[in-house]
Amino acid sequence: MKTPRLPEIRNCLEGIVPSVLATTDLEGTPNVSLISHVQYVDPERVALSYQFFNKTRRNLLATGRASVVVVDPDTNEQYRLTLEYLETQTSGGLFEMMKAKLAGIASHSGMQGVFRLLGSDVFRVREIAPVASVVLARPVAHNQLLAVRRIGEQLARTGEMGEMFDTLLAGLQQYCGIEHSMLLMLDQTNQRLYTIASRGYPFSGIGSEVGLGDGVIGVAAAQRVPIRIGHMSSEYSYGTAVFDTARAAGLEWQRTTAISYPGLDAPQSQIAIPILNRDTTVGVLFAESPEPNQFGYDDEDALTLLSQLLSAKICLMQRDDFGERVNGPAPDATASGREIRLRYYHVDSTVFVGDTYLIKGVAGAILWKLASEHAETGRVDFSNRELRLDPALRLPEFVDNLEARLVLLQRRLSERDAGIAIDKCGRGRFRFIVSGQLSLEET
Repeated sequence: MKTPRLPEIRNCLEGIVPSVLATTDLEGTPNVSLISHVQYVDPERVALSYQFFNKTRRNLLATGRASVVVVDPDTNEQYRLTLEYLETQTSGGLFEMMKAKLAGIASHSGMQGVFRLLGSDVFRVREIAPVASVVLARPVAHNQLLAVRRIGEQLARTGEMGEMFDTLLAGLQQYCGIEHSMLLMLDQTNQRLYTIASRGYPFSGIGSEVGLGDGVIGVAAAQRVPIRIGHMSSEYSYGTAVFDTARAAGLEWQRTTAISYPGLDAPQSQIAIPILNRDTTVGVLFAESPEPNQFGYDDEDALTLLSQLLSAKICLMQRDDFGERVNGPAPDATASGREIRLRYYHVDSTVFVGDTYLIKGVAGAILWKLASEHAETGRVDFSNRELRLDPALRLPEFVDNLEARLVLLQRRLSERDAGIAIDKCGRGRFRFIVSGQLSLEET
């Protein structure tokens, strides 16, 4: 039998079947124990979950050697890995990846109070040897490379950011069988992620927020690494937790302006892939399923590649904003005779339409700027460039996500039927259309 390479047996490292770990002390006395999780690090290294300071741990620190048997949950193929201890990590991306997965394993096995990650022990794999076992036929899986190719071809044909977001999520459903997904972008100003597109949910949740470090999405964004869980735990679930936190802190204003998160009520599998630009988080691509163990290493690779394609196209679109300040004829604002009352709160740039919350943050500041200029001068045509250069909007100097904010604002206005629309009318230009009479109140 051909000796496999580590990347070829990653399916054995999912944590679905516990692994058997063997160590010895300095006198050669063996010790065998079960270990919850072996994590793939790279083609030459794995990491073991350090949960207890016991005999196994003492042996590892004393000899730096171990042997672990891992099992493919689909085929029952088994392999023995000969390991050399390198280091223990107690923070960072690898630690957070393993912590999330271990939390899911603990929740599934009823060991939440016992399975607690103390560190990630990193090992170099010295040898991989097959272990005799009854091997089953491998189930037919999606061709993820073909799926990425098809989705990439469709993304290449998109010309607007909102269209690109929707095309990606539709492609995940069509070619990857992922029914529930969403895209979130990071607001560097307040360090929160906001939902910009979603698919497969009863409501869109456009504008709903997730804090850095909160749940699978927030941890992936904060640590800039994929986070994948096959069995959900309360530690990585949010939804109503957002409202519970606000209620406990007495933050009635936050509860009033919170948009409902669109995720599944009872997800079993979740995966969050950070969208990166020069090692800076731009956003997160997220998928989930009501079934356990739905996302493996191959899915992680495919979604990571798509997030890289998305990041590159976002960068190109952000550079495509050379439109200068222009003015065109204003549409007839009195056509509907409708009064559109906007209330603006400076404290966090929150905007209400009538008594209904609409948007806040930078997107809220943008809306107020556009509405104020339109009310004062009748102006309808604006450019991305002038928004980017306006110091009052306080856009970050690097990765400002302006175009994504405009998509968010456009979609919130449409969902709320606010009587206001933002339509792209050229390269780096858009039109602010008001179907009624604006009434502005500033607080």
